[in-house]
Amino acid sequence: MSDTSGYTPPKVWVSKPALGRFANINRPIAGATHEKELPVGRHPLQLYSLGTPNGVKVTVMLEELLALGHKGAEYDAWLIKISEGDQFGSGFVAINPNSKIPALVDRSGPKPIRVFETGAILVHLAEKFGAFLPTEPGARAECLSWLFWQMGSTPYVGGGFGHFYAYAPVKIEYAIDRFTMETKRLLDVLDKRLAETEYLAGDAYTIADMAAWPWYGGLVKFNSYGGAEFLSAHEYKNVIRWADAIHARPAVKRGRMVNRLQGDPSEQLHERHDASDFDTKTQDKLAAN
Repeated sequence: MSDTSGYTPPKVWVSKPALGRFANINRPIAGATHEKELPVGRHPLQLYSLGTPNGVKVTVMLEELLALGHKGAEYDAWLIKISEGDQFGSGFVAINPNSKIPALVDRSGPKPIRVFETGAILVHLAEKFGAFLPTEPGARAECLSWLFWQMGSTPYVGGGFGHFYAYAPVKIEYAIDRFTMETKRLLDVLDKRLAETEYLAGDAYTIADMAAWPWYGGLVKFNSYGGAEFLSAHEYKNVIRWADAIHARPAVKRGRMVNRLQGDPSEQLHERHDASDFDTKTQDKLAAN
């Protein structure tokens, strides 16, 4: 491998115009860039999101809760277009100072509760409804361990491999090799675990699976970043078995559609305010907007 960049880091980093696909939303400071209040629908749970892997985690959880009969899990899912900077509006920053999707406001009690970071949202919902998070201490610890394994691994998969392989304006061999190696190691961790158990935390489907599936299922099943062949995704047989089993769940299919702006229009539901929004007629109308 040869280093052809010729770049020497300065003593003190100075901000400069960003490059690449996400240049218009990358900046070294936090906070709102403009005033914009968030809409509020009629349901107890208000979700502000986009159908990225992180957004899908939460919509899958909500659809699974509804499938179990938890009527209190009814929700409005409002679209946050991150490419247009919606996450820097004052209303969104008020519920997530980190300006990342998704963010949830739970309005079911006397005082609204904001919840941000997907791990926190999944745990909040699991504890609120008593579902998808074991209560026995050992099983709970196993579930939470795999949940936070996924939270910790995401920067290597999305911000690392995905960015440098698919989005970076310059292809840097060292960066692609570094993050490909780590992504394959993480896939191997997952594959070895799923050789032992049906789901990540054991025999039961949990929030750990809901967190990991959009990322790792996306790599092996949906060719995320166009990298399936590059990663030799076909080698991870146990991950593929697990990804297929989860994708077959009706609630997962619905959750994956919500706030989605890419792919087949028939698989997009830009906003979700009622279960009837999944009807083909409504779905097609929203997809055409």
